[in-house]
Amino acid sequence: KSKIALASKACVAWQRGLDLYSICHVYGYRVPVLKPMDLMVEVSPRRVFANAHTYHINSISVNSDYETYMSADDLRINLWHLDITDRSFSILHTRSFFSEIISSVSDVKFSHSGRYLLTRDYLTAKVHDYLRSKLCSLYENDCIFDKFECAWNGSDSVIMTGAYNNFFRMFDRNTKRDVTLEASRESSKPRAVLKPRRVCAAGGKRRKDDISVDSLDFTKKILHTAWHPNENIIAIAATNNLYIFQDKLNSEMH
Repeated sequence: KSKIALASKACVAWQRGLDLYSICHVYGYRVPVLKPMDLMVEVSPRRVFANAHTYHINSISVNSDYETYMSADDLRINLWHLDITDRSFSILHTRSFFSEIISSVSDVKFSHSGRYLLTRDYLTAKVHDYLRSKLCSLYENDCIFDKFECAWNGSDSVIMTGAYNNFFRMFDRNTKRDVTLEASRESSKPRAVLKPRRVCAAGGKRRKDDISVDSLDFTKKILHTAWHPNENIIAIAATNNLYIFQDKLNSEMH
């Protein structure tokens, strides 16, 4: 009853125009005080998917069904279900029983320019470019351990990946065409158009805008790339710079 009486007196005092501090001082109420303090962020694991990788995980990709995802290390790719944490399905293992058999090279050809090397094994045909001749120097400066990401466009018809010298490449799966572009301060100017670049073999014939493989800067590298799921907008991370490019047609429409 005493608490009800005090509350009634406080309400009357409030209606008469007394401020909150005076009411609390007279009737002995304690009002919570908000004190500023640094934001504390705590991270706690929701689920743990363990014991499926021997090496460090390099990449994770969520499927379009939002129920499954892939994780990849240097030698293995595992397929997971979000509701199953203790089991995964290995969809690629480079040290499997068949790996040595299917990786045996059945044919090899130099390209007409001498820059590319085409090899064929049981499942794939691979084109090796100018970096093949630089493997020793790339190993010495630890560049051979760089992890380049790749990205799909919205229609899954074009793939994109980074390279050295702030170059990035796009490959069209339908037309079988590819293009090499450069992310630089000149190309980041408003309405600047990216010009295709070409890397030629050392000592070979060069055009005006060509660059020799010996002139490549291996300290400038594009390891991270991303493509907008619906628009032709790409994001390129080049060292400490982030570039965002949009195709000319969409930029004019918007």
